[in-house]
Amino acid sequence: MKSDFVDETYFAAAFPLPFRVLALVGLGILGWATNLHGLHASHIDAAGTLDLAHAAHDGRRRRLASPLPTDRGWRAGAPPHRAVYGVFAAYTGCTAAAWLAFRVATCADAGLVDGFKFVPGLAMLCVLTALVCPFNVLHRPEREQFLQAVHRCLFPSPHRVYFSDVVFADIFTSFAKVLGDVWLSINMLMPGKSLLAQPSQDGLARWILPTLMSIPYAVRLRQCLVEFNAPGNESRRPLFNALKYASSFPVIYLSAAQRLVVSDVVALNGEAAASQPWHGEHQLFRLWLLAAAFNSLYTFWWDVTNDWGLDLLRPKHAGSGPMRSAAPPRPLLLPRLHSRSVLLKHPESPTQDDALEESTEYTAYTNSERGPHPYGLRPTLLFPLPVYPFAVLVDLVLRLTWSAKLSSHLHAYSEGDLVIFWIELAEVVRRWMWVFLRVEWETVKEATDTHVPRSPRADRGDSFRDGMVIAEQDELELGPSEAGGPG
Repeated sequence: MKSDFVDETYFAAAFPLPFRVLALVGLGILGWATNLHGLHASHIDAAGTLDLAHAAHDGRRRRLASPLPTDRGWRAGAPPHRAVYGVFAAYTGCTAAAWLAFRVATCADAGLVDGFKFVPGLAMLCVLTALVCPFNVLHRPEREQFLQAVHRCLFPSPHRVYFSDVVFADIFTSFAKVLGDVWLSINMLMPGKSLLAQPSQDGLARWILPTLMSIPYAVRLRQCLVEFNAPGNESRRPLFNALKYASSFPVIYLSAAQRLVVSDVVALNGEAAASQPWHGEHQLFRLWLLAAAFNSLYTFWWDVTNDWGLDLLRPKHAGSGPMRSAAPPRPLLLPRLHSRSVLLKHPESPTQDDALEESTEYTAYTNSERGPHPYGLRPTLLFPLPVYPFAVLVDLVLRLTWSAKLSSHLHAYSEGDLVIFWIELAEVVRRWMWVFLRVEWETVKEATDTHVPRSPRADRGDSFRDGMVIAEQDELELGPSEAGGPG
């Protein structure tokens, strides 16, 4: 126990919470850059699928402010990930320099840490200042796109939700605990506080942390309700998706209420019981455990079945219905270069030869054309086969730890800092993996089956004129209200 305490103290002194927050944000930026890089290398038109080209606004054609900067230089043929790598390099240079200065000054000595806590404070202030800087420096286009998207997600239109906003908000949910850590970091940096101990949360202040952590889920919940209430929507899928995000709130707030559990247990069993994480005899604890189990299992099922389109956990009648069988299998043509829209052509199309002459293409035929698709997967797979079972297994394991990440009462125990940091890091990795398959499935839905509910699409207009192939006219008429959003 003493050794564990020494390890935790050394970790908090060498890598205090404000720097852990900055590190996780940097990993998020790097993850998005590698998402774009990997999709581009796999010949998947991420910008076309995410509708990053244009959007209709006030009757004028304007560039859609992407929540995740990707499309700078896309039309000129520059890889979309280069700008994001540039953002990551600038961000890492600033934060790494601050951490090195802090490390050299303190040498991980717990007695010196609080004397130099202004260093992480200045680092966080510099990052915030750079983010809102009005001058054309430090990747201003990407910064503006990010800020506009945050505004659009926090104050969304009551009529339309874009797929790019959905992906951004989903990534935001994986940083829910990081958002709470920002609040804790600010408290630690205040005079009289310490970087080596989390500030006490008493009275009404105990609800500030769970409320901040619930904001990303509230954003996604509202997006789902907007899609469900959209005119012409006849699907209940957005409502079931909203249930997934609503199930996070009991986990977060029941966790905050566990202080009452500890008080009751201490009154019955003495002070020694306060250090134990398991209080199964208390009804409030059992409610939290039930909420955490439901949230983890339901979100895992939704990931596999709806976000990735795999058949593993799909009811048998759902897999044999018209959604899966109405459209015959067709080849999915994906651009090797930089087409702005997904290429979809029937083999007998008279213009396919022209398209093949204009651009080098990568063709992924559905597994149904070669025979039955692998058990639990789906007919069209754009990534290598081993990726899918590996992703399902990793998602299951990390989803089961996800509720622990949302449970703030678990962070108070002696092993909290190090363990919770690894859980947060694992969640960032899980979301990074999730984005690949989520965008891939959206691409497949858009290209191969008009009967599968799709996510809201931007007004395509110019992006289709820029693309090499135009899909059927009825697909062009689809509005955001006709699709059930992902989660």
